[in-house]
Amino acid sequence: MTQHDFCLIIDFGSQVTQLIARRLREWNVYCEIHPFNTVDDAFLTARAPKAIILSGGPGSVPEADSPRAPQMVFDMGVPVFGICYGQQVMMEQLGGCVESGHHAEFGRAYIEPASGHAGDTIFKGVFDAGREQVWMSHGDRVTALAPGFEVIATSPNAPFAIVGDHARHFYAVQFHPEVHHTPKGAQMLGNFLTLAGFSGDWTMGAYRAEAIAKIREQVGDKRVICGLSGGVDSSVAAVLIHEAIGDQLTCVFVDHGLLRQNEAEEVVTMFRDNYNIPLIHADESDLFLGELEGVSDPETKRKIIGRLFIDVFQKYASQIEGAEFLAQGTLYPDVIESVSFSGGPSVTIKSHHNVGGLPEKMGLKLVEPLRELFKDEVRALGRELGLPASFIGRHPFPGPGLAIRCPGEITREKLDILRRADAVYIDQIRKHGLYDEIWQAFAAILPMRTVGVMGDGRTYDYALALRAVTSVDGMTADYYPFTHEFLGETATRIINEVRGVNRVFYDCTSKPPGTIELE
Repeated sequence: MTQHDFCLIIDFGSQVTQLIARRLREWNVYCEIHPFNTVDDAFLTARAPKAIILSGGPGSVPEADSPRAPQMVFDMGVPVFGICYGQQVMMEQLGGCVESGHHAEFGRAYIEPASGHAGDTIFKGVFDAGREQVWMSHGDRVTALAPGFEVIATSPNAPFAIVGDHARHFYAVQFHPEVHHTPKGAQMLGNFLTLAGFSGDWTMGAYRAEAIAKIREQVGDKRVICGLSGGVDSSVAAVLIHEAIGDQLTCVFVDHGLLRQNEAEEVVTMFRDNYNIPLIHADESDLFLGELEGVSDPETKRKIIGRLFIDVFQKYASQIEGAEFLAQGTLYPDVIESVSFSGGPSVTIKSHHNVGGLPEKMGLKLVEPLRELFKDEVRALGRELGLPASFIGRHPFPGPGLAIRCPGEITREKLDILRRADAVYIDQIRKHGLYDEIWQAFAAILPMRTVGVMGDGRTYDYALALRAVTSVDGMTADYYPFTHEFLGETATRIINEVRGVNRVFYDCTSKPPGTIELE
């Protein structure tokens, strides 16, 4: 297998560490995130990163037992870039000073290059318009630089906004270059990667060839089962694996009766007819809807769907003789989030269903060809594999399907209304050329009926909520600012074309405080 240049990101617990990796991948550089307490001298020796980035974090360097980087990080002779807490760790460990009790700074700030440093390579393309906006988030601050460092840029409240030791290629910033609110932050990180000598060899074309070779080596002549949901992740995984091993792959598509309009037929047609992938269409909608009857609690609904999904998948998968592997569309964020940097439990916001536990129950080994990729990279790989652009660009769809877009009790009548209304809404978005501007859009049927007047008669029908959000990664989101004309036109179409609806609302809640889905 090809060995790519490797940038190590040491995670000190920042909420936005994933964004560092996303930015590096945009420069076609392979990187991995590892918690600070899992990186030791043996790890560094074995993996031999070409450069290292120290992330931000919630800790306070002056406090006893606060996280540190292995000293070997600074002794390996590779470039190092510290971000926020990472800057403070770097200064403290190399002989500088960090103090608490100074003015904390959170939010927008502006930096300017120090005298004589405007032409530094780290600033290429950054200060073309003079001062530059950055995003600060710190309570402590560096009060004395480590030997060998000098000030490269300042802000009114951060005299050491950017510091560097050019001889060793050590650089550190007090702000977060990885976030959207630091517009030239990605360029700064790219400049660092250039200084570190990365060749930018992490491409989807190369990944495709390497993944296919790796799948063939892992699987050999054995059979693989893939849980196909019809979503982008599992679909790209299925097409990639099929390209590698052909009919040794069988997909199991569990139809829980909670899919969008015509979705089951579209999935079957695409994979069975267009790609000639062996596919079992497990239509168990009666089972799922039967067990969900009368259930209103959202967590209970999710758990019922998750349990039944596993039972149904196992039922059909056990019919495939000689299968030794289970394929999953696991992504890199799933891998990162499965390892807390502190090892502590996290609060359960809502349950997600997957095929967790099945490999052990069925004695299967896992094939996870996407586990090194972010969502945008999966889409790029899908394009590389020739999947239709209209499919690759689809908005995310939750595993529990329309169950969580139907607050309260689920009935077939409500699902039918919801499917038709959602189809009209998405058609409107596409007709107005807005689909690709939106991260996710959907209709939800509310657990209420309202009085209306249609023609000369009184109606007592359901109300719908329309939801559309913009987002980069789904972790935070804001509502999409449709015009009143669009909303009025869409509401009129839904009420005219969907029997059973007489009122339409638009959800203007961001995430946080809300979630993207209603349940």
